[in-house]
Formats: sequence, C-alpha cells, structure tokens
Amino acid sequence: MDQAVDGFLAWCRGERGLSENTLDGYSRDLARLTEHLRDCGVQSPAEVEPGHLNAWLAGLARSGRAPATVARARVTMRQLFQFLVDERVLSADPTELIHGPKLPRKLPTTLSESDVSRILAAPNRSTAIGTRDAAMLELLYATGLRVSELVTLKRSQWHDGWLVVMGKGGKERLVPYGDRAAASVGAYLSARSDAQPWVFLSNRGAQMTRQNFWSRLKTYARKAGVQKSVSPHTLRHAFATHLLTHGADLRAVQAMLGHADISTTEIYTHVARERLRALHEAHHPRG
Repeated sequence: MDQAVDGFLAWCRGERGLSENTLDGYSRDLARLTEHLRDCGVQSPAEVEPGHLNAWLAGLARSGRAPATVARARVTMRQLFQFLVDERVLSADPTELIHGPKLPRKLPTTLSESDVSRILAAPNRSTAIGTRDAAMLELLYATGLRVSELVTLKRSQWHDGWLVVMGKGGKERLVPYGDRAAASVGAYLSARSDAQPWVFLSNRGAQMTRQNFWSRLKTYARKAGVQKSVSPHTLRHAFATHLLTHGADLRAVQAMLGHADISTTEIYTHVARERLRALHEAHHPRG
C-alpha cells in the first residue's frame, strides 16, 4: 500500500501539477487509510475490499470529523484506486459502489461593494508600505487572483491591461485588470529601483508571502470597520459576485477565475441573487 500511495502522489505532483497544499491533504488522508488497512491485515491494494473502505469512512465520522472532511477523504480514496486501475495495478475499483452523503453547497462569504471600497481606501498611500499594500489590494479585487498567484506574480507576467497567470495544475490564463489597478501597481513599481523579478516584495526586499499579505489585509479590514472575517479569498469571492451582479457573462468569470468546472463558478450566481434580493428588501418601499 505504501508503494501504491507513493506512486499516486508522485503522479499527482508530476502529471497533474497539483499544489503542495493539495498534496499535503492527500498525503494525510492516505496515511490514515493505510494505517486502517494495516490494522485490518491488508498489505497490498489487491487485498482491499469495499467493506474495509466503508469501515474507514464510518470510523472517521464516528471520531467526530466534519462531514466535509469525511467527504474529502472519500474523494481522495477514490482517486487513489482509480489511479491504480488506470495503471493496471488493479483490475477492479473497490470504491466503485461506495457513495457518501451529498453535502449542501455552502455559499461563500463575500463583501459588499462599499465594504471593498473602504478596505481599498485604508492603506496610507503616502508611504512605501501603503503604496505596495494598496497596489496588492487593488489588483486582487480587479482580477480575482488566488493569493498564491498574487504573491508569486512576476514582472514578466505583467502586461498593459492584462496578466498572464499560472494557475492550478500549471494552467495558463489571461486576466484583464482596470485603470485603477494599473495606476496603483504602476505607482508602486515606478518607486522601486531593485532588479527583483517579483511584482510584490516584503519590507525586506524578498518575495511577499501569503501569510504577510493576509495579516496586512486583516489590519486594513479592521481599519475600514468591516466586521466580517476577511481573507484574500474573500476578495476573490467579491470580485466574482460583483461582476455577476453587474451582468458579467458566467463563462467569462469562469475563465478569469481559472475554474476548470463551471459548476464551481455557478455558486457565485446564487450569492449574487441573494445580494440583489437583500438590496430589494432593504430599499424597496414594498420590500
């Protein structure tokens, strides 16, 4: 089993180009599965039976794991055995008839347009740090980048009016940005004299980190008086929701976000509808 898991993880890293965070999650799930199978006396994939796998999932649920955690473990398990069938290590997939409960899709937390405006206005643009932070916030909201894509952005990816972004799985996409983001990033870059390839640098002149930017964003959200919990992904949600609220095409938003499946993007149409309904109820005289 250990060899099977190692081969699967190597394939995910080399062929699918998955991120280290995703691979770490897969590795943890499969380490628990392998330990369970070892306790059952199972040493090789050929000995695995559906009962072993159902017992593992049931054990995770009994241990108090969140339903989403159990569902993720089931998906990881299925991918492992589908890989083993594709590689002809197994002739049949023991997970084929194992189905977990369908989880309700949770609507993402987003921000109102006024919340975002206050956050974007919070940095002190008369300072070097404030200029950098304003540029990062403006670009994040203008493009909906993942925070990992934002902090690893290189000057070579920055073009007049658009970015070349390397997303999940090494997939390249083009993302436009507007005049305000262009002005903010341009002001920040023009004040720099270094030869670093990264667009955004830490105070020490090194590549900006996700943790550092997350901390800066939380500071500005508090300064702006935003009561909700705010993360870089919250601004990504706001980007998508506000575009759809103003009539953007769903396929275009999918392309800009870098979603492989449009069903992932469709969740924002529900958020946009909920926001429009709330606005109607709050402001219409007969709401």
